[in-house]
Amino acid sequence: MKTIHSTTLAAAAVTMVAAVLLASPGVATAQTTASKPAAPATKPAAKPAAAKKPVVNADRTNLKTTAKNVAAGIEAAEEALTPAELAIAERVHVGNLPCELGASVTLTPDTKAPGYFDLQGKNFKYRMFPVATTTGAIRLEDRKAGAVWLQLANKSMLMNQKLGIRLADECVSPSQVAVAEAMKLNPPASVLDAPKAVAAAVVTAPAVPVVTPQPAAAAPATAASAAR
Repeated sequence: MKTIHSTTLAAAAVTMVAAVLLASPGVATAQTTASKPAAPATKPAAKPAAAKKPVVNADRTNLKTTAKNVAAGIEAAEEALTPAELAIAERVHVGNLPCELGASVTLTPDTKAPGYFDLQGKNFKYRMFPVATTTGAIRLEDRKAGAVWLQLANKSMLMNQKLGIRLADECVSPSQVAVAEAMKLNPPASVLDAPKAVAAAVVTAPAVPVVTPQPAAAAPATAASAAR
């Protein structure tokens, strides 16, 4: 009888413990959670470093300002042409000009700088301005590059004095073509032709008689002295 009573008490105790555990799930969860180690706290993301502004060098800024002023001064000097040079510029033939051997050049006036021209061809480009001459020929120069453009009545040519070569020859505008055709029909006199001799009038002086002086006549003999 004692054995059966003990077994009954043990079973009842087990049932009560199970009921308590089922009635308290938070306790088991808390124990499980407490048994796990805490997760390490995450560090805040580092802020990106601010980009450093470039240090402005005062000397470099001054050099750039000086260069701009020099360039502005050059442009201002280009515009300072004399009235005589501007008059020469008005007579320059512009446009696309065909030259010998199938070459061509393009001469364009600069509308922003009156009197200046941009001359362009194969493998070259020059900045030209008029120069007065004593022969009457129209002359444009790019002194920095050594280029010279000569415009005659019947043709134009481009030379490079630094290189000692002729870059283009027999370049003609429509008006120069007309002059060249007229010169073929009526060739101008060459400066090498000898001038015609002009017969000089010979003035003959009148004959002047030559008078030869005659010797003086002898004096007549004196009368004989009286007889003694």
